[in-house]
Amino acid sequence: MAARALTGAYQRDRHRLVERLQASGIEDLAILHAFASVPRHRFVPEAVRHRAYADAALPIGHGQTISRPGVHALHLAFCELGGDERVLEIGTGSGFQTALLSLLAGEVYSIERIPELAESARRALGEAGVDGVHLTIGDGSGGWPEAAPFDVILIGAAAPEPPAHLYPQLTPGGRLLAPVGDPEHQELVCVRAREGSFDVETIDRARFVPLIGERGW
Repeated sequence: MAARALTGAYQRDRHRLVERLQASGIEDLAILHAFASVPRHRFVPEAVRHRAYADAALPIGHGQTISRPGVHALHLAFCELGGDERVLEIGTGSGFQTALLSLLAGEVYSIERIPELAESARRALGEAGVDGVHLTIGDGSGGWPEAAPFDVILIGAAAPEPPAHLYPQLTPGGRLLAPVGDPEHQELVCVRAREGSFDVETIDRARFVPLIGERGW
């Protein structure tokens, strides 16, 4: 297939993905615009690029996956981003969600523990023209205290319990989203920092790889 035809196919597939997200209940126009703008095919291995715009999780190597777009959209909706927030993403993975966040927030910090994935994400972000992202390699289970506080903390792997040790890294009114549970049974929770307390809300069932690190599994 010629490069121009392939590019056109990706554009059509991306448009259909945005329509599916809208039909599923995603109403935030900024989120829909981000999905319309970020080339997801650049963030997945070439062998699975033909499925880049399917609403499906895909393997990205090293035992990791890129979540299906519907999951990313749901998480971003609960982040309630207005465009000026400082966001911490724990688990850069492919870099796709990082790219989405760069269009929805003011400043994005992202941590990836697997060096090969971090470098692949860095290349993909550069190819997609994404800037304004602080990307580092390391154990993200303890957050990024040197850069705290954050308005939003978004964890892309399942912790054994709500990560209370990260609550002090939230701003007043900040939100933390994390899948919680064992490798087989997980729930997505949203923690909101109130004045002197933290409210924990269960959003939905979830299925993520385990959070590996000193404060994970």
